[in-house]
Amino acid sequence: MKTALERFAERAVAEDLLDVAYTTTDSPFGPLLVATTPRGLVRVSLPAYDAGETLEELAAKISPRVLEAPARLDEVRRQLDLYFDGRLHDFDLPLDWQLSRGFRRRALRAIGRIPYGKTRSYTQIARSAGNERAVRAAGTACGANPIPIVVPCHRVLRTGGALGGYGGGLPMKEALLEMEGALARDRSQT
Repeated sequence: MKTALERFAERAVAEDLLDVAYTTTDSPFGPLLVATTPRGLVRVSLPAYDAGETLEELAAKISPRVLEAPARLDEVRRQLDLYFDGRLHDFDLPLDWQLSRGFRRRALRAIGRIPYGKTRSYTQIARSAGNERAVRAAGTACGANPIPIVVPCHRVLRTGGALGGYGGGLPMKEALLEMEGALARDRSQT
């Protein structure tokens, strides 16, 4: 038997009144809030972030028509589960880039092309985004990444191989890199 909320969500979808669908999904690091628009995945909020603030941000920057609709994110959750199980190396999801603009968007697209198990430096990302002197801006793009894990900013390191920062915390960044086999490989090459 469907709950009133489930019926409401179905009706909102049927009447094209839902601009942002969201749900939470488990990860080895805690719950992730994931959100999608008709264009694609727009937000992955890491466990270190407040879900209420993320929903307020989505309502302010995209549309106030935000509703929990887990079924709309089944494929996102499935691919994240496979990734965390080590069985998925490349996400195949449509992405909605509207929360990023200009250089940040170009940097994030460059980050999205980093292969599983590999890393790049902030300098390499800046160069790929069209301005090799914009190293700090590349770091800012990583820090403002609205779609972490899927757009793998955890694969971006400081020149010389130091971890740098990560919105989910350095233990999470290190664990993701170890899971992908990137950390041991990169450190053995330095």
